[in-house]
Amino acid sequence: FNVFIYFYFENGHQKALEFLTGYLIEKSLSVDNLFVFIMIFSIMGVPDESRPLVLKWGIIGAIVFRIIFILLGVQLIELFHPIIYFFGALLLYAAYKMAFGGEEKIDLQHNKGIKLVSKFFSIKSEYYGNHFFIKDKGKIFATPLFITLVLIETSDIVFAIDSIPAIIAITQDTFIIITSNVFAILGLRALYFALA
Repeated sequence: FNVFIYFYFENGHQKALEFLTGYLIEKSLSVDNLFVFIMIFSIMGVPDESRPLVLKWGIIGAIVFRIIFILLGVQLIELFHPIIYFFGALLLYAAYKMAFGGEEKIDLQHNKGIKLVSKFFSIKSEYYGNHFFIKDKGKIFATPLFITLVLIETSDIVFAIDSIPAIIAITQDTFIIITSNVFAILGLRALYFALA
């Protein structure tokens, strides 16, 4: 894809360099997602055979959310360019938290995603194969597999807050930003299983 960018675009050398840089940054920033995925799967006791399904939907959700964040971020910069300094401060804060913040725990009781799900669905405590929802006595229940997916999506939104400004600092070309993000995220599933 990078070679395609190099030869297809008028300013291909610059665009290919931006894509490669963006891809490497997004790939390196997404590695910490994998450790969080492993921790979530462990805490939630997700069976091994269900993990690929959760990862697949988690990655699809991550792509959708990141595209939304990228489009919003680029629009904000076009409207008010000094906001890039706010994004820079956000990156510095994220770096500080990574270096000196200590280990964060997943708090299932106070997770906003889980609270939102519990407003709309009752939650079953046991797994039902690869089902996110089940119907029992005419009522729809969310399974722990769906709660796991919600935890993965909410954690990815947190990670996107520091990774999107990083790539916007390299280029404001929406196509390059989106494609480098998508390619980096698509490799997460294979990388997860290699790491796990």
